[in-house]
Amino acid sequence: MPWSAYVRLLAVKRPEARDFYETEALRSGWSVRQLDRQIGSQFYERIALSQNKTAMLQKTETAEPGDTITPEEAIKDPFVLEFLDLKDEYSESDLEEALTQHLTDFLLELGDDFAFVGRQRRLRIDDSWFRIDLVFFHRRLRCLLLADLKIGKFSYADAGQMHLYLNYAREHWMKPGENPPVGLILCAEKGAAEARYALDNLPNKILASEYQTILPDEKIIAEELDRSRRELEQRRLSAG
Repeated sequence: MPWSAYVRLLAVKRPEARDFYETEALRSGWSVRQLDRQIGSQFYERIALSQNKTAMLQKTETAEPGDTITPEEAIKDPFVLEFLDLKDEYSESDLEEALTQHLTDFLLELGDDFAFVGRQRRLRIDDSWFRIDLVFFHRRLRCLLLADLKIGKFSYADAGQMHLYLNYAREHWMKPGENPPVGLILCAEKGAAEARYALDNLPNKILASEYQTILPDEKIIAEELDRSRRELEQRRLSAG
């Protein structure tokens, strides 16, 4: 491993995360740039919360193009929102207020390319008023990102609501030279099948991501990662 990679690893404060990045960099043959990308995107924290760790580990074995990016790559799933310090029970307005009060931390979690545009953006359709919780602009995607916050489980109805917002934003808010807006439904839980059937093949790009306000125990993370690595190795042996 190049010396510059070890220097980058030293910047990772949590020993468990540092060990994880070093192991995966060697296992998957990451370049220094890939290692930096994974650390910057808090890959360790996200995989700790993911329900499909094996798939996430497998995905990192493929090199990513340097400049091209898709909405799926730009938007994390899940999000790690430990900095919010929310109690056991809270409302969607509490979540929005906490996110805007900790906007700097939230932008760091989103990634370097996101710029904050506004909150509670109002729009009127016929005689009805609607509000979009948070609006961002993504520099590399060159498009608006509309975020809708849900404290409960994702529902197909959420997709229909976001589809309405995106159609309006495309017609009234999109500027010349920009790409069509993207929707993000940030929810506490999502069913993989319902999200796939509700979001696939829509004319507008809508993504659903889970968020977590706490990380699981480090011992549990290590055990699940070890099991996922063994599963990947078994798949390779079976394929060979």
